[in-house]
Amino acid sequence: MSPEVPSFNDLLAECDESAVHLEMRDGYTPGDPVYLDWRAGLRIDGPERYPEWFALVRTTIARGVRIRRVRIVSEPLADFIRFEYDVTGGLNVAAGEQVRWLPRRQASDLALPGNDFWVFDGRIVRFGHFAGDGHFVGHDVWEDPDVVKLCTSAFEAAWERGVDHDDYRPA
Repeated sequence: MSPEVPSFNDLLAECDESAVHLEMRDGYTPGDPVYLDWRAGLRIDGPERYPEWFALVRTTIARGVRIRRVRIVSEPLADFIRFEYDVTGGLNVAAGEQVRWLPRRQASDLALPGNDFWVFDGRIVRFGHFAGDGHFVGHDVWEDPDVVKLCTSAFEAAWERGVDHDDYRPA
């Protein structure tokens, strides 16, 4: 584990080939204003509400970096994950990410790390840490080849079983 945690934008800017993200929680950032608007019944335009993310992904994809994301989810979907599902097509996929969904019951025999993570170019892992209620509490960055291998292997196993966003229908 490194003592300094580079920003996500810096890690992505240094990427040449790939960035992969594995999400395994059923809820994140419960106070997100966009999520709260969605809960109130407002229609959400992802690129309008998350313009920095949309631009960052589009710019990164344009440089030739492949961004893939797998969301391991409990079914029926938790409220926050239903929100993510509703905005994924217009935000993540529209920006150029490839997104797959994997029902948790289909991941029971996969060896998965204890935290969500990003792997950048198969050399750096950035773990995200969240409190039990979904509030973000910090990141750790690891460059240990064994940790990178563990996370890359876990991601690829989940990716192989996951269902493409356009084909996934929540239970």
